[in-house]
Amino acid sequence: MKICVPRETESGETRIPLIPANAGDLIKAGAQVEIESGLGKPCGYTDEDFTKVGATAVSDRQSLFSSADLILRLHKPSSEEVPWLQSGAFHVSFLDPFNNFDLIRQLAEKKVTTFSMEMMPRITRAQKMDALSSQANLGGYVAVILGAHHLHKIFPMMMTAAGTITPARVFVLGAG
Repeated sequence: MKICVPRETESGETRIPLIPANAGDLIKAGAQVEIESGLGKPCGYTDEDFTKVGATAVSDRQSLFSSADLILRLHKPSSEEVPWLQSGAFHVSFLDPFNNFDLIRQLAEKKVTTFSMEMMPRITRAQKMDALSSQANLGGYVAVILGAHHLHKIFPMMMTAAGTITPARVFVLGAG
């Protein structure tokens, strides 16, 4: 099986769907892994980090898509990329299928099997693949850090020889 991982093209996206260590695990399991050149840059990985574990770096995005048995990515494909996919391929990403009817129809007509990560059941058996909870957890953490940055007080209570600084009082709302 050939697993291909294209670079993310969404503005400001710094996440990647596959790191070199996991690419190495897939290769040891018998898969062939191709990445689009520059895939790991937002996370500090070089193409060499991927090639050291046996992956191949490819610069031609269209050939990457057209040769893939399985595409791993974060965001949905553009309508221009769907024709590049081979019939019978699998595409795994966040797809937002209820709001992207035309894209889903286009993928179905191309006979591409899709797996929408946000539709993964949030149950114990599927916990390792629960992408929503992990991303919500990270988002909540970052929200607190950003809030602390903009607050003109400190969060922890500090007791020093010079005195005590009372902590900031905050109220955090969250759901999910």
